[in-house]
Amino acid sequence: MTTELPTKFNPKEVEEGRYEKWLAQGVFKPSGDKKAHPYSIVIPPPNVTGKLHLGHAWDTTLQDIIIRQKRMQGFDTLWLPGMDHAGIATQAKVAARLAEDGILPQDLGREKFLEKAWEWKDEYAETIHQQWAKMGISVDYDRERFTLDEGLNKAVRKVFVELYKKGWIYQGEKIINWDPKAQTALSDIEVIHKDVEGAFYHVNYASADGSIVLEVATTRPETFFGDTAVAVNPADERYNKYIGKTVILPIINKEIPIIGDEHADMEKGTGVVKITPAHDPNDFLVGQRHDLPQVNVMNADGTMNELCGPDYDGLDRFEARKKVVAEFEKLGVLVKIEPIHHEVGHSERTGVIVEPRLSKQWFVKMDGLAKNAIAHQRKEDGTDDVVTFYPPRFGDAYLQWMENVHDWVISRQLWWGHQIPAWYKDGEVYVGEEAPEGDGWVQEEDVLDTWFSSALWPFSTMGWPDENAEDFKRYYPTSTLVTGYDIIPFWVSRMIFQGLEFTGQSPFERALIHGLIRDEQGRKMSKSLGNGIDPMDVIEQYGTDALRWFLSNGSAPGQDVRFSYDKMDAAWNFINKIWNVSRYILMNAESISADKVSSVLTELSAGKVGNVTDRWILTRLNDTVARVTEQMDKFEFGVAGHILYNFIWDEFANWYLELTKEVMFGDDEAEKDVTRSVLLHVLDNVLRLLHPIMPFFTEEIFEKLPNTSGSIVVADYPTVRPEFDDEKASDGVALLIELITAVRNIRAEVNTPLSKKVPIFVKSDNADFLNSVKLYIVRFANPSELTISAELTAPEQAMSAVITGAEIYLPLAGLINIDEEIARLNKELAKWQKELDLVNRKLSNEKFVANAKVEVVQKEKEKLQDYLDKFNATQARIEELKK
Repeated sequence: MTTELPTKFNPKEVEEGRYEKWLAQGVFKPSGDKKAHPYSIVIPPPNVTGKLHLGHAWDTTLQDIIIRQKRMQGFDTLWLPGMDHAGIATQAKVAARLAEDGILPQDLGREKFLEKAWEWKDEYAETIHQQWAKMGISVDYDRERFTLDEGLNKAVRKVFVELYKKGWIYQGEKIINWDPKAQTALSDIEVIHKDVEGAFYHVNYASADGSIVLEVATTRPETFFGDTAVAVNPADERYNKYIGKTVILPIINKEIPIIGDEHADMEKGTGVVKITPAHDPNDFLVGQRHDLPQVNVMNADGTMNELCGPDYDGLDRFEARKKVVAEFEKLGVLVKIEPIHHEVGHSERTGVIVEPRLSKQWFVKMDGLAKNAIAHQRKEDGTDDVVTFYPPRFGDAYLQWMENVHDWVISRQLWWGHQIPAWYKDGEVYVGEEAPEGDGWVQEEDVLDTWFSSALWPFSTMGWPDENAEDFKRYYPTSTLVTGYDIIPFWVSRMIFQGLEFTGQSPFERALIHGLIRDEQGRKMSKSLGNGIDPMDVIEQYGTDALRWFLSNGSAPGQDVRFSYDKMDAAWNFINKIWNVSRYILMNAESISADKVSSVLTELSAGKVGNVTDRWILTRLNDTVARVTEQMDKFEFGVAGHILYNFIWDEFANWYLELTKEVMFGDDEAEKDVTRSVLLHVLDNVLRLLHPIMPFFTEEIFEKLPNTSGSIVVADYPTVRPEFDDEKASDGVALLIELITAVRNIRAEVNTPLSKKVPIFVKSDNADFLNSVKLYIVRFANPSELTISAELTAPEQAMSAVITGAEIYLPLAGLINIDEEIARLNKELAKWQKELDLVNRKLSNEKFVANAKVEVVQKEKEKLQDYLDKFNATQARIEELKK
């Protein structure tokens, strides 16, 4: 196998066949090491309704980063994949495909339609598999599940039956959200509220003799056919004398009572409200209090029914609205039309306006389940398994939703889904995991809400209800859930209360909540705006690793991310930089063996070999490993990426690599071997740190390193090696770099190129060290003469810079304007004063000093002294120039 990398990074060549190789090697499977701590994630199952979007790519990338790092850290990792049947959405897609051939679902019947739905599932599951492969996600396909597979169906039936036996699932007739297009019930959280233009229609309802005229206002005049009362507040002196009397409904001339109920708000509108118990949730409750009839005047498809009379029977609800209003006007009972903007519920899946409708459905009684979940999450004794939310504010959002939860309507008038395990016979209802014995039983036609089965996902996928299932015993509860904040009420909350109820444990220890992917203008991506981005298109242009770097590097828990092609360019450039650095190292280190690297590092840690730059980069590597690991553990992937970027691009590539050329261009082969070994060691660790984020190209380079073996997927994650820490070397090279940078900045300011030699004077208490690294200063600062001393008088007419631990002077006669130099130094003085003020404010804050970690306070004190030294030195230089 060649160790040489191509001259140019080509993501297509790097990625081609790599995923299949990983699968063949079985590196994504759990290790099976019983001594290792288990770490498990179940994938939020994507819907089999189409291709994955950029949000899915973000979600799976974050999970893959976590599981790859934990795998490298020696955990026994399981990432379990799967997909969701997505009841309403998939049924609508399949029906739309059939409609293209002029076929209606009812033409096929339930069984034939389900065959078509399963064909759809197989087709789109394959597409999702291909996209997962492109994204490089390291799931164990042997454990893949589907929310309609037999194992999950068994779990769903058991949960339904157990909740029914406890009285927490019941069948009842209530006002529910109805989707007239899908012709099914919806839960509250499947309704999207949108601000739309509407109107209040003011209509007079009068008594038969005309002695009473009550003005009512409604936004839905078409429902007046279902009015069974008019309500006034018993305390309202304008109207309470009419309680017990009647008015006549216009058009249909139906007599209805005037009732007294506090639902009528004296301060709102006219203080009179029409009561339509079958079409409004508040009116339904009023109707129950007053034993009013419940008149449903709409068909399932949103058309008016026969109770509205022949002129309206079969008319669409919105057409009926226009006709009713026109008839009111004709009859002279329409008082006025008041335009308004108001929020109207729309179906999340079909987009149509939801209709509140009286319907017999199956419900989960939520009060007991919610109370248990709330009490569990609020325990603070440290003995329970409370879910830790990242960021914590989403834990509050979860509790708030649970505290305000309503009974959950779980039946759906669909064919695609888990058919409810209830059977009917002669008015009797039987609920069981299996069909009842005997003839004549007919199973409930309705299926369960998709979220009912998804709520069981963390434990049903592990083999539950068999509590002795190996995966359930080993990997449940799962370690971390990764999902978007938009489905906390839909999914996260339901998983927690179902997990607690049926396993006695929270289904996951941590919940990492991320935001949404938005376009460059901050808009949510949508078909209507045409601003959606296909992740496969991005991969085609930039490669998977670049996309994953962008998705992780812009990621902070709970925050939205704006997609940007400029950032994709930057991601590709970063990878290309590492590629070129790797190529340079491999070209210069082909002769080094793994044993050689190991022995050199042992000798270097003992101080027998190596120079100050070697010890500096190993110290900086230790610091990077520590800080990256800390941030990864907190799921702060953006912070971790920033730390990695700075170390790789600035310290390793731009400085250490350049500094090593003093050795690499020299004649000392032993010293070269030390440098080569350090280069290989640092590159090896860099690749391991990067691998969870960018798996493809890191594997490509890793397998070419002479000091590595096997797949990077299962390689050890870097750890801090204290034997390489050298604070003196770290501070010394930091001073060297700051000095070289300051000289270059002065040259740039007076337009003096690096190729032109200039005298350089350095005053420093670290003169001995700086003299020991003179060769680097000469190479990178190009002095005509170099003087470094603790006792040094500043030359006249010199540009100067104050850095930590040194003052630098460049006598540039003829190029320096004294007044301009003083003005520049005054700006520097103002900068140091600003820094001093900031640190002083922190240190004078008693709360900060009392609550911050000791090392944090100490760091601020060190910064204070550093800024004070720089301020004083700058001020002294200004005084010198003034003289």
